Amino acid sequence: MWDFSIGRSVAIMFGTWPFILFRMIVYFAMTLAYIAATGTGASIGWGVGHIFADGGPEGTAFYGGIAGFALVSIALFWIREYILYVLKAGHIAVMVHLIDGRDVPGGQSQIAYAKAVVTQRFAEANILFVVDQLVKGAIRAVTGLLGGIAAFLPGLDGLVRFANTVIRISLTYVDEIILGYNIRIDSSSPFETARQGVVLYAQNGMKMVKNAVWLALILWGVTFVIFLLMLAPAGAVVYLLPGHLSGWGFVLAIVFAWALKAAFVEPFAIASLMQVYFKTIEGQVPDPDWDRRLSETSRQFRELKEKAMSSFDERPAGPAPQPSV
Repeated sequence: MWDFSIGRSVAIMFGTWPFILFRMIVYFAMTLAYIAATGTGASIGWGVGHIFADGGPEGTAFYGGIAGFALVSIALFWIREYILYVLKAGHIAVMVHLIDGRDVPGGQSQIAYAKAVVTQRFAEANILFVVDQLVKGAIRAVTGLLGGIAAFLPGLDGLVRFANTVIRISLTYVDEIILGYNIRIDSSSPFETARQGVVLYAQNGMKMVKNAVWLALILWGVTFVIFLLMLAPAGAVVYLLPGHLSGWGFVLAIVFAWALKAAFVEPFAIASLMQVYFKTIEGQVPDPDWDRRLSETSRQFRELKEKAMSSFDERPAGPAPQPSV
């Protein structure tokens, strides 16, 4: 089946409890922002509808709620780099230490240590964001190369499309795994190390995708259960909103479930895949053939190589160290 230990992933997740708490604060603050903005927009729409709308306030309340929801989504889009820089990368930095059986050095708090590590590796949020986006694009090419053989199976077009869709969704956290590799080998050239990490992922792609698909199935089940549990509090919130806004109960349940997923489920997934990745690439070096194939098929991978070549520090990152797993 899968090659990761669920118990160890849970232990790593709770071993980084300051970041779990940080995630809960950040993502539930986002949830409250959605609720407040949706409710405020609906209330304004309700009031405007009483004055101007011929058909009554229900319609304007609904559109006011949509406007509030959209405004929060736009605001969160613009702060995504900060969330990526402080929350995701910092959490991964501490996870890497725990996976290798090491404690945070010097008795520092996890968040202070993680911030120092990420700042040292990436200098500014923009570099990390660019690396993250290029890795995501390159991984899409890996998926295509691994699944290309299925396209030649006659009469199975629908099944192949479904399988490729499952594979693509299952690779949600691969960019985090490459980021963990970048931090783990203590590289000062993030673009070059990300290139190596993608190649190492590709040459072990079948094993990594197998584990990613199993993990995706587990996480979908857990997320669906969370969604069902969140319907009750979401319904209570909608009950307090003006007008006939029952449809928002479903939307808010999704937002609640997303917040819990981001706080608890995502760290579990990252810890699980990093276990598999670090153990699988032990002692390996990037395969030049896979490097060539990715260069031929992925514009993002070529850009990653170009940025690595023009980096201020072209010191080779070298193969991954022997992990303590």
